[in-house]
Amino acid sequence: MRDRLPSLVAVLLLVLLVLGTWWASDYTLRSIQVDPPRKMTHERDSWSDHFVMVRTGPEGYAINRLEGAAMEHFPDTDSYEITTPQAVDHQPGSPTTVGTADRGTLDHHGDRIVLNGNAHLRRLPDADHQLLDVRSEQLIIEPNLDLVHTDRPALVVNGHSTLRGRGMRYDNRTRQLTVTAASDVKISGEDQAARNAASQKTKQP
Repeated sequence: MRDRLPSLVAVLLLVLLVLGTWWASDYTLRSIQVDPPRKMTHERDSWSDHFVMVRTGPEGYAINRLEGAAMEHFPDTDSYEITTPQAVDHQPGSPTTVGTADRGTLDHHGDRIVLNGNAHLRRLPDADHQLLDVRSEQLIIEPNLDLVHTDRPALVVNGHSTLRGRGMRYDNRTRQLTVTAASDVKISGEDQAARNAASQKTKQP
């Protein structure tokens, strides 16, 4: 029996060591999160200088183009912050529009472009349309709808006519322009004559 006692003591100590190690490991796992959830902070996770993004239509032609001096992506909002953006929209059957600003944000999975600071939109003239020029501190472009709008004060120059107001909405597909709470409207005689001629033309059988 005396010969076996050291072996029994050694086995007992080994068992106690194993149990103590298991308890310490279990206590540590329950007390501390091994893989805590990631904290979503407004820190960029990707960026680029002098970028160009192009979206094509079903036929393969480019219908939207967005470029800028710099771009940063932020995962917490899943948005792109853009320096000196330029957004060009050329939908089939619609006049080309060009929007610029000091800063811009691309969000809503690419369905919205917010232009901030000296926001400027131009509908380029063609054979059927005069230049449309819109300026505001903020303009929101929805490329998929070919739509631009703002709830800020805006200055709209359509041909030789000038409109000022708070709030503006322009649908490039229908060419419909709406200025909310207009405070100053100046319609030139040349534009009024052109409208009357177009109206008479549509009334003819």
